[in-house]
Amino acid sequence: MNYIDTHFHLDLWSDPRKIIEEIEENKIYTIAVTNAPSFYSHTYSAVKDRKYIRAALGFHPELVQKRFNELSIFMEFLETTKYIGEVGIDGNKGDQESKKKQISIFEKIVEACSNFSNKVLTIHSRGAQKEVIDIIGDKFPNKIILHWYSGSLKELERAIEYGFYFSVNISMANSTKGRNIISHIPQNRILTESDGPFTTYRNKPCSPLMMFEIVKSISTIHNSDYDVCKKMIYDNFNSVLTNIN
Repeated sequence: MNYIDTHFHLDLWSDPRKIIEEIEENKIYTIAVTNAPSFYSHTYSAVKDRKYIRAALGFHPELVQKRFNELSIFMEFLETTKYIGEVGIDGNKGDQESKKKQISIFEKIVEACSNFSNKVLTIHSRGAQKEVIDIIGDKFPNKIILHWYSGSLKELERAIEYGFYFSVNISMANSTKGRNIISHIPQNRILTESDGPFTTYRNKPCSPLMMFEIVKSISTIHNSDYDVCKKMIYDNFNSVLTNIN
C-alpha cells in the first residue's frame, strides 16, 4: 500500500533529480504542484515519464500580482494535465488590489476547469476560506483538495458538505488549531501532503519521504490504528481519482 503526497513543491526542492528518484524508488504517489504557469512546463518535462509523480499546473495567489498576464499560458496548458495547483486566494497578504486580481484569476481558473470533468484541484485558501468555497460552490464537476485548511469550523463544515477533500501536513498536526481541524475532518476526506520545502520536521524540509510521520499523527488524532489510517488515506486518494481519466 502506497503513501500519498498531494502537495509537494518539487521545483523548489534543493535537489529535484534526487528526490524524483527517491519518490519513484519508494513508490509514493506525489502531486508536484507549481506556483506559476511559466514554471509548469519544466516540472512536466521532469516527471512526464515517471510512474509515481505527476505535475500540477499552478498559479499561486501570492504570485498573481506580478504574473497576472500569465493566465493565457495557464489556459494553453490546461488540457495537458488533470492536476491543477497550487491555485486559490490568500487573504492574509497583499493589498485590496492584489486580492481583487487573485479573485479574478481564481474565478477564471474555476470557470475554465468547470468545462472538464477530469480535474483535481489543490487549493490555497489561507485567510480566504469563505471566498474560495463560495467561488467553487457545491456543483463544481471536479475534485477539490483544500491544502492546509486553516479556517473556521463553520466553513470547514460547508466544504465537507460540498464534497471537498483536505490535505494535512505535519505543521498542522503539530499545532493546537491544526489538530482541532484535523479532528473535525471526516476520515474519508483526509489526504496527506508534505508541502515541502515550506514545512519542516526535526529541522529538515518535509518531503514525500516523510509521509510516515503525518500518517502517524493523523492516526493518533483520530484514535485509529496506523495501518488502518494509512489504508484509509490510500482509499481516499483512489476516490479522488475515481472517474478521472
